[in-house]
Parts: sequence; C-alpha cells; structure tokens
Amino acid sequence: MSSTLFRTKKVEQSILDTEEPEHALKKSLSALDLTVFGVGVIIGTGIFVLTGSVAKNNAGPAVALSFVVAGVVCALAALCYAEFASTVPVAGSAYTFSYASLGELPAWIIGWDLVLEFALGTAVVAVGWSGYIASLLDNAGWQLPEALGTREGADGFGFDILAAALVLVLTAILVVGMKLSARVTSVVVAIKVTVVLVVIIAGAFFITGSNYDPFVPDPVPVAAGHSLDAPLIQVMFGWAPANFGVMGIFTAASVVFFAFIGFDIVATAAEETKNPQRDMPRGILGSLLICTTLYVAVSIVVTGMQHYSELSVDAPLADAFKATGHPWYAGFISFGAAVGLTTVCMILLLGQTRVFFAMSRDGLLPRFFSRVHPRFRTPHRPTILLGVIIAVLAGFTPLQELAALVNIGTLFAFVIVAISVIILRRTRPDLPRSFRTPWVPVLPIVSVLASLWLMLNLPTETWIRFAVWMVIGIVVYFLYGRSHSRLGRHEETTVEEVEHPPHGDKA
Repeated sequence: MSSTLFRTKKVEQSILDTEEPEHALKKSLSALDLTVFGVGVIIGTGIFVLTGSVAKNNAGPAVALSFVVAGVVCALAALCYAEFASTVPVAGSAYTFSYASLGELPAWIIGWDLVLEFALGTAVVAVGWSGYIASLLDNAGWQLPEALGTREGADGFGFDILAAALVLVLTAILVVGMKLSARVTSVVVAIKVTVVLVVIIAGAFFITGSNYDPFVPDPVPVAAGHSLDAPLIQVMFGWAPANFGVMGIFTAASVVFFAFIGFDIVATAAEETKNPQRDMPRGILGSLLICTTLYVAVSIVVTGMQHYSELSVDAPLADAFKATGHPWYAGFISFGAAVGLTTVCMILLLGQTRVFFAMSRDGLLPRFFSRVHPRFRTPHRPTILLGVIIAVLAGFTPLQELAALVNIGTLFAFVIVAISVIILRRTRPDLPRSFRTPWVPVLPIVSVLASLWLMLNLPTETWIRFAVWMVIGIVVYFLYGRSHSRLGRHEETTVEEVEHPPHGDKA
C-alpha cells in the first residue's frame, strides 16, 4: 500500500499530458505577462491594509524589517520554485512538483492545501475590496442598503453584494481567456503601481524624524489571554506573550507574509507560458524583487509620516496623508487600493482553478473538471464552480480572521517545494534544467527552516484549523482520489498486460 501512496508521476508524463487536445491550455504568456501577474497579486492587501495593523500592534517602524524578513523567506522559496517551474512547465505549481518527487499522497496533501489557501485568500481580499468601494461611494454621498453593503444587516444578517459581484465578474474574465486576463491585469497594475509611487514620493516630503524613535520599540507584555491566540512558538516554550521588540518583528513578518502571496501563483501559469524554461524564473524572481522594494519603501514612508501608535488599521496610507493635512490624497489612494485588490482577487482565483484543474486531470478529483473550453482553451468548469463557491463565501462569511490560514498554507507549500528540489536532484539528475537553484541542498534546507520559523509565529488556533483541513483532505483522498488516480489506473493496466498478455504475445 505504501508503494501506491508514494508513487511518483514522471516529469515526461506530466508534460505529455499537457499535449492532449481535450486537456491542452493555450500558451499565450510572456515573461512580462508573468511579472505583471506577480506584481498584480503581490501588491494589494499587505501594502494597503496590513502595514498599519502590524506597525501599530507588533513591530512599530521596524515593520520595514518585517517586510524584509518575509521577502527573504519568499526569495529562498522563489529560487526553488524557479527551478521546478522551468523544469516541469505544467499547471499546478507545488502540487505538480511534489507529484514528480515526493509521490501521490504528498502531492494530494499539498494540492488540497493550495485549494484552501487560494479560496480563503480570494474571499478575504474580495471583502477588503468591498470595504474600499463602500468607502469611496460614501465619500461621494452614495450608500448601498445596509443589508447589501455589509455582512451585518439591520436584522443581524446581510450579504456583501460587492464582494460577491467582484468574484463573479473576475470568474467570467478568467473563463474568456488568459490573454484577456493579462491585459486587464496590465492596466490595473499600472494604476496601482502609480498610486504606490505617489505615496512613496509625495509622502517622503512629510516624514518627521522623531516618528522613528524608537525604530524597534521595547517589548510590551500582553495580558494573558486564551493560549490558542498566542503564537505556537510561545506556547511551545512557555514564553510570556509580548509585542514589539525583536520577536515582534518576526510576529509581524508572519502576518505581513500574506502580502507576498503571489509569486507562487506565477508558477501555476507555467503551462500557459510561451517559453517557460526562460520566462518562468524571470517572472517569479522579477515580481518578487519589485514588490519587496516597494513594500519596504512604503512602510518606511508611512511610519515616518505618522507615529506608529497613531496609524490607522483600516486605511493606513490614506489616513497618514489626512494626518499631515492633505486629505485629497485619501480618495486617490482608496481608488488605487480598490483597483489593486481587484487583480489580487483575480490572480488568486486563477491559481486555485489551475491547481484544481491539474488534480482533476490526474484523476484525483473528478475528470469532469479537466476538460477545457473548446473555444477559449481555459479550464472553464472548475473556474465557474470555484468562482460561485467563493462568491458565496465572500458574501456571507466574515473571513478576515482566517487570513492566517492562507499564510500557513503557503508556507507549508514552500516547505514541500524546497524538499522536492533536493529529492528530484537525486532521483532525476538527468533532467534538463534551464534554471538551477544555487547551493543545493544548503539553500533549500535554509528555505525550509525559514518557512517553519514563520509558521511557528502564527497563532496556535491557526495550526489546529490547518490540521483539521488536512485530515479532511486525507479522508477525501482515500475515499475517492486513490481509487480514481490516473497514474494508479495506468499502473494497473500495465501489470494486467504483463500478467495476461493479449493472445499471440509472449509474456
């Protein structure tokens, strides 16, 4: 049984599957498209929302260092992703990579993890987008009915129609085609990068040096609360919960890590890239470098404009300009934030549908979802299904507190990909690799340790929820995936042909 659970799918077979007419995706993306996709999904919630929250509650002005820490962890993983994405240019990202190196059960686990990660991420960002749009409408003197504009109506029940509508519109765009998605993203990314640059350049003129004192605030003990709310590492070692200080920087890094989710989604588009061997490493590393630089610059400017203790949690960039006597910037920044979160939602949804598509093509999920649209050559069935489900989640469910689940899911994927690089180097040294992760196995090991460190800084409750989701996934695998696996059925057919050859053949 263990041999079937850890059976691997050959890289050559994964690539061959992509050439089947009924499962083939259209190749239309360039390195620039991939970079734009990466920038489009990375610049969003973190830079427009999380900066104020973690600066005020965890790190102070040192939140800039938190972004650096999170960026370094992502960079280590990005080097591993780049090797895999250029070597195995197949939809599915970490799921496909682990199938080729660790085996079917680990691949299922990481695929199941990614489905949760991208679904919650899309819903959370859609809710944030809804808040910015509602704010803009309010500034213009327009208000939606309470039961439609928020999740809490007058009777305690409501539906966030803005969040749900956004997801459904983006679902339609993704069904039409990747090239249209890339064009829409290019326009939106140009708008929000402009907004970010305005914040950095204009905000630099309003920096007050005293706001950086102290740059790393002294640790502040936190009143003892429920142990499940404390970071797991504090629970493990019995440390007294505290904010700020050096540990505050790492706690903040584990939170703002959500802001970097995106470059791994670039890897899910490998199968739709014209020249993945050349363009995937450029798209992954390029988008990560651009966004890390912008994140650090914005956090330094904002904490210099306003003392960290006074930063807004909901709209830190806009409110920082209000505090300096320039309120007209607020509307401009809110518009850019709303536009920016649009692409974040679209690309998170894109990543999830590609993982779901890859798993269904392998038979681990119903093969019904592996058929592509005859005209648009996109996986329209999983796109529509997941889009509707996420729209309902975004409309009815308050998911902000589940954002940490997105982080732990992504970090877990990082761990799997880094380990997979080491294993595949040993098991398939003959594979052509247009990009090779440097210093193997040292760099992948460091990547694993760095990702685990950030995971340990997440709340204990997040670990429990993550474990429950994984248990559910394993049950689904044994009830359906294992018996319907395309790889497993191929092996059974091969064994049958050897044991009972057709009449006239020699055994």
